[in-house]
Amino acid sequence: MKYFKPIFDDVRSSQLIFTHHKKTMKFSLVSIFACIAGILQAAGGFLPGIGYLISPLATAPILLCSMFSIPFGGMSYLLTIMLLFILQPTELIVFPFTTGLLGLGIGGSFHFFRERVSIIATGAILLMAGIMSLLFIVDFPVLGPASPGFFSLLTTGIICVFAFLYSWLWVEMALILYRRLKRMII
Repeated sequence: MKYFKPIFDDVRSSQLIFTHHKKTMKFSLVSIFACIAGILQAAGGFLPGIGYLISPLATAPILLCSMFSIPFGGMSYLLTIMLLFILQPTELIVFPFTTGLLGLGIGGSFHFFRERVSIIATGAILLMAGIMSLLFIVDFPVLGPASPGFFSLLTTGIICVFAFLYSWLWVEMALILYRRLKRMII
């Protein structure tokens, strides 16, 4: 089965190549990825309606930066949070727990795991934990009026299934984006 086979070694070779670049280039890439993620996440506040369809794409820059290096992915994640504090503070509570955490988790798991299932599960667990903590600990209605204000097994099950499918989608999209970026660079 395709999902239990190891992911190609090009990601590992790109991580090794990235470590040999100068710090100036690394910091430039981090800032570019953070700016792109900040603009995409802030689109939900600037463009009501269509902006909410654009804001989930903020996962991609954090994910790609984390695929190259976990510390630089973390820097991009924190820099995006700071940019959102200036650009769109209303999106500030959603990004660190959902979009950014998913990108950081999936990108970081490319360093530790080789099978797609492990990478997908890591992203799903982090996304589920972020959504659940927003819903039940912070009491922020991230799902809108669709979720009850109390803990429910049905809501938890739906979040679990959604998180797994959404993480699966992002892992596949990350591999496609990575291959295209590699073709453009080489």
